[in-house]
Amino acid sequence: MVQIFKETLLTSLILFLMTACSDDKKELKIIVEPTSFHFEQTGGSKKFGITPNEPATFQSSEAWCKVTSESSTPVQAIYNITVEPNTTPDVRNAIITVSVKEHVQEINVEQAAYIQSDEPEKYTVRENLTTHQLINEMGLGINLGNTLDAVGDWIDPSNILNYEQAWGSPIITQEIIEGYAKAGYSSLRIPVSWGNLLSDDFKVHPDLMDRVEKILNWTLDCGMVAIINIHHENEWIKQVPTDSKAKEKFTSIWKQICERFEKYGDHLLFEPMNEIGYDEIWTPWSGSEADKAKALGYVNDLNQLFVDIVRNSGGNNAKRHLLVEIYNTNLEYAYDPLFKMPNDPANRLALTVHYYTPANLSLIHI
Repeated sequence: MVQIFKETLLTSLILFLMTACSDDKKELKIIVEPTSFHFEQTGGSKKFGITPNEPATFQSSEAWCKVTSESSTPVQAIYNITVEPNTTPDVRNAIITVSVKEHVQEINVEQAAYIQSDEPEKYTVRENLTTHQLINEMGLGINLGNTLDAVGDWIDPSNILNYEQAWGSPIITQEIIEGYAKAGYSSLRIPVSWGNLLSDDFKVHPDLMDRVEKILNWTLDCGMVAIINIHHENEWIKQVPTDSKAKEKFTSIWKQICERFEKYGDHLLFEPMNEIGYDEIWTPWSGSEADKAKALGYVNDLNQLFVDIVRNSGGNNAKRHLLVEIYNTNLEYAYDPLFKMPNDPANRLALTVHYYTPANLSLIHI
């Protein structure tokens, strides 16, 4: 009788332990956090984590709200919730259903409505708009070349329009800009040779500043994105890193540009210069590694000076999206370890690249 009792007790204990182990396995604790998000109208991305890192599936109730993988460790998996801009006048909501084994968790997503501003769009700065998103908005672009950037000591400076015609282009009109927009262009680069009408103390002539602003407004009023730069003035710009007078000139011009256009919003970008390089110091066919470091370092210095000037000016320039130069705007130097992106507190920079291959498409008029 005692033996039977012992065997029964042992069997019960084994069953209890097996059940306990089974229960422990079923009770694997899954933590999904956070479980609610609020997005501004402009959209963007935010992160959530799943602990421990177990295979998960996701289902979003709305197409404008998506989940993508970000990173993972053995302990935790990180995911992104990405929300598109809300173009409707209503607050909208989505539910993301997270399934991890038997665990099901809902994440609630709310997004603010689009509110029509009384302020014209051309003065609007979207707080959460990344430079990458803005570049995507720019779409197909065209360069307003051989107009405000035309140079020559034979050009009569008494009339600002003489420069626009000097290299064979017509005088720019509102109809021309509107024609670009109607043809499908969504961005316009406006190169300007500011030195054409610059005083000895580096003051830009008001006629030139007025003309640039008029063309800019035609561009923005068409819904296009505009880029303004300093063009065809590399001879003295190249001296900026080593010559105090050239640095004063560069700084003065950009301060005046920043001041004049400080009220304009996201659809105006600044670009410091055009196709800057130091072939007299280094080329891929001549010069040492030290020469290369010096040449690329000068371009890095110019980019940093430009960013500092813009960020320290007023109005919307603190958050303006900026283009910066690669050496000779050649794509291969973007990957060179000697190239350095400028420090930018606003984190709103993009690289400008000029790519002319094949030449019979990009350079030769057919």
